[in-house]
Amino acid sequence: MSVKAVITDWGGVLTSPLNEAVAVWLAADGIDADRYRTVMRGWVKRSYSGGGVSPIHGLEDGTLEPAEFERLLAAELVTVDGGPVPAAGLIDRMFHAFAPVQPMYDALRAARSAGALTALLSNSWGNQYPRDLFADLFDHVVISCEVGMRKPDERIFWHAVGLLGLAPEECVFIDDIEHNITAAEALGMRGILHRDADATVAALRDLKLLP
Repeated sequence: MSVKAVITDWGGVLTSPLNEAVAVWLAADGIDADRYRTVMRGWVKRSYSGGGVSPIHGLEDGTLEPAEFERLLAAELVTVDGGPVPAAGLIDRMFHAFAPVQPMYDALRAARSAGALTALLSNSWGNQYPRDLFADLFDHVVISCEVGMRKPDERIFWHAVGLLGLAPEECVFIDDIEHNITAAEALGMRGILHRDADATVAALRDLKLLP
């Protein structure tokens, strides 16, 4: 079955890598990086490996307010000199260094111009999206906290392909998190594990989605 649609993640795919933005934030706020990584590894493991629910899970599916997530995370962190980390505005500071990856935007526009449908499927962290860039880029936009579901829950993938009016086998899904790719592929979607724009664009071209 030919691929007729591209469904893509946002952070880390259409933006510069998350770890780069986090490194800028940790340095700017003077946060103990080892402590941050220890806390986040535990939260991520619980959210993506079936080990329970963490604040990340609640933030992404909309059951935890961003301000409460900021409070919980700040309470777990310390500065390099042992001081407290301000909670207010923490998410904005964390993502401040995100930059758009123009080759990915260009590839999506080219795929859409060539006749493919496009959709955004993003797990939100309460951050601001550049929605002004989305109008001519996506046929549908699915933000986890707005629909009460999150990747890798299969329901959110079904929701996205349903909006497109296609079968999973007619869609390719791009994400930088392997758990999410595995979940999409389990439904029959093609998966592209994003590592850099050149490789992802080449994979889209192999699927005949780019001229």
